Amino acid sequence: MTGEMTTFPAPPPVPQERRLSTYQWGMITFLVSEVAFFSTLIVTYVIYIGKDVSGPTPAILSLPLVVCTTICLLASSGTIHLAEKSLSAGSRSGFFLWWSATIALGVLFLLGTAYEWNDLITHDGLTISRNLFGTTYYTLVGFHALHVTAGVILMSIILALAAGRQITGNHSVGVQLTSWYWHFVDVVWVVVFTVVYLIGR
Repeated sequence: MTGEMTTFPAPPPVPQERRLSTYQWGMITFLVSEVAFFSTLIVTYVIYIGKDVSGPTPAILSLPLVVCTTICLLASSGTIHLAEKSLSAGSRSGFFLWWSATIALGVLFLLGTAYEWNDLITHDGLTISRNLFGTTYYTLVGFHALHVTAGVILMSIILALAAGRQITGNHSVGVQLTSWYWHFVDVVWVVVFTVVYLIGR
């Protein structure tokens, strides 16, 4: 016995469990309800494909134009991710650049949709009340465009707040939730594009 006390290494720190905030759970709940909503619209569209006894039919849809607008929307998922990373890194200029690019790509998508609809109405006579195709097409694509519009408006508000230095890397929950929403809108469009412009034609 030397009288010395035996020391043991301290246990490793227990990592804190990462929990979702109330805002995050709220957004998740909202997006789940949106999945159900768009699933209903998509299933309805699929059910009525080919059920019209008179034209116009889905064959009139312009695939090259929609491919271009789809590229814009998918690219915006990348730019909003870069904007979020820039904000976390404390780069205000990077956030402004990539967030503005996301807004611009969303606007380009909407302009492409407006151009397509104008062509369908004026040249092909396809209106929402023309036949089953017109009703289901404008309802499905229209509600998606409405969601894109809401996203663009929300992102514009956040950009204005960031310009006033009201949004920083430490207060970025609004940016994160908007990013979740925008990624969801993009994923929904991939499904809509596949069903309407590839399978449905």
